[in-house]
Amino acid sequence: MSIDTKTHATTIVLHGRTVVGGVAEGEALVTRETISGWGGVNPMTGTVIETRHELHGVSFKDKILVFPGAKGSSGWSNAFHMTRLTQTAPKAMLFTTMTTKIALGAVVMRAPALTDFDRDPLEVIETGDWIKVDADKGTVEVTKRTDRDE
Repeated sequence: MSIDTKTHATTIVLHGRTVVGGVAEGEALVTRETISGWGGVNPMTGTVIETRHELHGVSFKDKILVFPGAKGSSGWSNAFHMTRLTQTAPKAMLFTTMTTKIALGAVVMRAPALTDFDRDPLEVIETGDWIKVDADKGTVEVTKRTDRDE
């Protein structure tokens, strides 16, 4: 962990296993709930439409999606493939539970993706944190938001 003395921003580095290589940077969108690809996502907007999901109505377009992983059928990969085609996919995905659904979804989406971290990203990253993903190196730099209530 390091602290930038000018901005007082804290940066934490996580190390994980690459699922899909690449580099991306953006704002984190975090959920502790798995996401259903079959009927749980609107691929035209990148919005979670699963009724009881904590992110219901929220779009992951252009965000770094941090979540446990996928649930449901193999339709997950199709839904996330469509988000790539409609340009509503997340910039990168960080997830904690590897399954064939999430692996295939990550590959067809072609967004940088990491799993198997040295620290639980759901314990470290909060929605709004700035994330730099370098899946080629297996690293994630988390810059904590500085405008949170203390």
